[in-house]
Amino acid sequence: MAFSDRLLATGDKLWEEQKAHPFVVELAEGTLDPAAFRHWVEQDYRYLLDYARVFALAGCKARDEETMTHAFGVAHRILADEMDLHRSFAAEYGISRAELESVEKAPTCVAYTNYLLRTAYEGTLAELAAAVYPCGQGYLDIAEHMATIADGDHRYTPFIEKYTSDEFRDAVSWMRTFVDQQAEATPGLHDAMEEAFVTSTRLETAFWGMAYERETWSDAR
Repeated sequence: MAFSDRLLATGDKLWEEQKAHPFVVELAEGTLDPAAFRHWVEQDYRYLLDYARVFALAGCKARDEETMTHAFGVAHRILADEMDLHRSFAAEYGISRAELESVEKAPTCVAYTNYLLRTAYEGTLAELAAAVYPCGQGYLDIAEHMATIADGDHRYTPFIEKYTSDEFRDAVSWMRTFVDQQAEATPGLHDAMEEAFVTSTRLETAFWGMAYERETWSDAR
């Protein structure tokens, strides 16, 4: 079994929990409250800014040219492509790019991005690979699940199409390879990689709830 598959098996219960989350189900059906989706757009935009930084740091940590090139390329594609989808969604709500960039992160978004950045700065490249993997593989698996329960086109169809696209599948395939390469190169870090994967998966699960409940700092008091 590839190490990336072993990680997925470890997080299987959380994976299924995400697929059954009302945010995911209602988005797929096209019935999700627009206010909840707006909250996701705003928070995920802030998340992606840091996610791009994490891949840039992965490029800095890498010691081989191929990994460096690809990691920096991922950071660029997040900023130039994936975030453009969020900007188009935001435009439907009359939210400008400047307003997106100034949105205050909700507590769960802070926890997730802080964890990823701390792992990128202080952890090993192997731990970083495992920590970013749940976002890529998770969105692909969940979007594929959404596609099976969606009934025709609706306002959220571009979300499903984006995260089941060939381009996104290629990106996730590289992430799987990245995880497996790091696991093979550093067998002594398998436990640490598993811990990083599970932590990020828990935070991914919490992120759906944050969006659905429209979490703010007042909720944390």
